[in-house]
Amino acid sequence: MNLKENISNSLKIAMKENNVEAKSAIRSILAAIKNIEIDKSTLLSEQEIISVLHKEIKIRNESIEGALKNNRQDLINVAQKDIKIISQFLPEELSDDLIREMTRKTIEEINAKSISDMGKVMKELLPKIDGRAPNSKISQIVKEQLQS
Repeated sequence: MNLKENISNSLKIAMKENNVEAKSAIRSILAAIKNIEIDKSTLLSEQEIISVLHKEIKIRNESIEGALKNNRQDLINVAQKDIKIISQFLPEELSDDLIREMTRKTIEEINAKSISDMGKVMKELLPKIDGRAPNSKISQIVKEQLQS
């Protein structure tokens, strides 16, 4: 079963259980996937769906930041529950140490010397990590290693 089918089946289960929070979160990620598929006029690959899930989590984290500024605990709770639901569809995330090790090896492989080589490092590293970590975290670690 592919990832999109897994998400759809989870929606069916949430509907049968009348789990309002899960239904809402899963519908929003299915809508995001469908919108991108319509824009591209093609079905998304597993990797692209994982990227959409990471983006949806990022959006909710930004919502939490805004809600914190406005002291809106209700919105924070909803966003945190959504993140938990969306995260269950992502592959197990790599540890920071493992990402650092993979980054170090990639930098050595392509002989990257400075921050100007960041694009080359990211191009080589992202397929190796295969969606098992958010791109923002990966780029932060690459920057740290290229600047040191």
